[in-house]
Parts: sequence; structure tokens; C-alpha cells
Amino acid sequence: MVNEGEKMRVIERKYLTQLIEFIGTPDIKVITGVRRSGKSKLLESFYEYIITNYHDSNVIYIDFNKLEFEDYLEYHKLYEFIKSRFEADKNNFVLIDEVQNCVNFEKTINSLYSEGNHDIYLTGSNAFLLSSDLATLFTGRTIEIKVTPFSYSEYMKYFNLESKIECFDKYVLDGGLAGSYLYPTEKGKYDYIANVYGTIIERDLVKRKKIRNKVLLKKIAAFLMDNISNITSINSVTKTLNDKLMPINDKTVGSYIENLCQAYLFYKIPRYDIKGKKYLASSEKYYLSDHAFKYALLGKKNMNYGRVYENMVALELLRRGYEVYVGVLYQKEIDFVAIKRNEKIYIQVSDDISNQDTFDREVEPLLKIKDAYPKMLIARTKHPEYSHEGIKIIDIGEWLATIE
Repeated sequence: MVNEGEKMRVIERKYLTQLIEFIGTPDIKVITGVRRSGKSKLLESFYEYIITNYHDSNVIYIDFNKLEFEDYLEYHKLYEFIKSRFEADKNNFVLIDEVQNCVNFEKTINSLYSEGNHDIYLTGSNAFLLSSDLATLFTGRTIEIKVTPFSYSEYMKYFNLESKIECFDKYVLDGGLAGSYLYPTEKGKYDYIANVYGTIIERDLVKRKKIRNKVLLKKIAAFLMDNISNITSINSVTKTLNDKLMPINDKTVGSYIENLCQAYLFYKIPRYDIKGKKYLASSEKYYLSDHAFKYALLGKKNMNYGRVYENMVALELLRRGYEVYVGVLYQKEIDFVAIKRNEKIYIQVSDDISNQDTFDREVEPLLKIKDAYPKMLIARTKHPEYSHEGIKIIDIGEWLATIE
């Protein structure tokens, strides 16, 4: 049973292990991800790990969410404060949460990096710490730790759940934004999630990125939400949303979609020609960073579980470190081609496959693929895993709960 409406718990996430592995490397470690996905909690857990396990360490931990650090919101003062706390006979760690609150923070970080005697870890707003901008923002090499909302396995860990299949329906409705778990009612949860969404739109995009047309931005976001799992082109969005009173063009729409992805609200999944082994430039699919955003903003009426499951699988594949593509083969679509180094998996996602026609429709594209890479159908079977002509059939709850 899920006990909600209680004090927020902290669980150990895989990202902590990643940070620990990077201890002592000369790189600037940057924690990124959608708002309220747990970046600050991760940095806090990392701090606790260091002081517990590295007794010869000196940790300079600055949290710009707290008033006590307000005096260091100017980069010269931040630099002077960090230098004043330096201890030459110890390993010096610098941990800064919400680093973008300090004006010209990159000057401080670059100076510390060039001196070579601080191990640096940062979190901050996506508007300032975009993946594409890290190389130009910092003079040193950066390592990006991409944090997502709770996966299903983390959800189970948080609530101490054991049944992978039976608890799945609850996660489908709750999503992975753990801050919403504190609210005992569905309305409270979705109000919280809608507020996170609104903050992303207002602060990360409209304010930081100086988006002029907020109404259009929200319309584009709503369109992408409503078309999760559909092939989408910038031109199709433009045609759908164009208004005689407020004409728009592909350039503006493309720019706004890029901003929504840079804020980690959506992930863009390109298409891949399986037979020709080439990437297709036009049209993609877009998936939410957490499926519960859709319920909070658009409601649950006429909910298509197959699309929701597809969103969940897409995000989980990204969590597991795969490059993810939509497969195209002989005018047929494969939901996902997941690639990691020499590994490749072909995946179809469905809701109920108990109907034979539905089952046949889902496996048909997989059977047409002639190479030897694994093929998988992930669906809400509520049964143990089995095989059909070399295709692995597995329940989505079982697959999502498998920890890699």
C-alpha cells in the first residue's frame, strides 16, 4: 500500500554512484535535468557521502536557495569565499547548488578549474546549463549527469513496494515527480505537477530565454503532449496552429520546440531506416520527461494507455543510456531501435495484446527484421515473460522494474 501525504523520503539513486565514480577526475561535473527531478537532493546526498567516507576532505558546499549565501551572488565574492575556505592539506570539493543565481558564475568556475586544486560539482537552471552550451560556457572539460524523474524501480524503492506487475497502475497515474507524492489527493498531486510545468514555461523559457509569444509556446507544448507517440514534423505543427490573426512560421515553431527540449520538458526521438541503416532527417516523435505532465495539464479523459506506455519505455531507454530512434522498415514502423555501443534492440510497445489481431499487428514489423539483434514486445500482459518466434514478450511493469 502506498502511504502518501507524509514527509519526503530520500532514496539512493544510480546518479549518486555516477558522481562517486567521478571523484578525483579533473572535469567539471554538471548535474542537469528537468525541474524537480531531484538534482538538489542528489547534490545533498553526494555531500553526505563525501563527509562520511572521505575524512581527509574539505567540502565547500554552497546552496544558493538559502539566504545565508546571499552575500556571494557576485562572482568575485563567490571566488573569494571559496578561496578563503581552501585547505591545502586536504582534498577540496566545491559543490554549488543553483549556481546560475550568481551573476557571471562561469568566471569563478573557470578560474577555480584553471588552478587545478578543486573538485567541482554544479547544479543549476537548464536555461543556463544547456548541454549544447557547456563547452562554450566553461574552459575545462565537463561531465554531464542527466537526472530524470523517478523511474518505476525508484518509485517502488521509495514506497517499499514488491509486486512489479500489481503496483504498476499506480505509477502510471502518479508519475515520477517525487514532490507530488506528499499530496494525499489526486488533485493535490496534479496541481503540484502543473505548477512545476508552469514554472518551466515562465522561468526557464519565457523569462530566461526571452520568449516573446507565451501563448504560442503553450499551444506548441499542448500539441506535443496530445501527440505523444505520433510522428510529428515542424511543418505539421505550424499548419495545425497557424492563425490568420497571429500567423506563425516553421522557424519560430522549430525554435520553440527546441527550447522545450532544452528545458528537458520533452525529448526528441529521430527516425532510423533499418534496411538502409541511415538516419532520417525529417519528422520525429516527442516524448515527455514525465508522463504525468499530460494528466496534470490535459486531464485523463480519453486516455490512450498505449501512448503513455510508449512514453514510459522511451524515457527508460534513455535512462539506461541507449541512443533511441523510431525504426522504419518497408513503410512499417518499429516503435524503438535502441543502440548502445555494439548492442541493438528492436522494441514494440502496446497496451493489451490479448486480442490475436492486436498481437499479430504488433509482432509483424519485428518478424520482418532479418538481422540477429534481439526483438522485444513490451505490453501490459500481467504474465511472466515468454517468447514468440524469437521475440521476447514481457510485461511492461516487469521490464521497467528490471534494474540495469
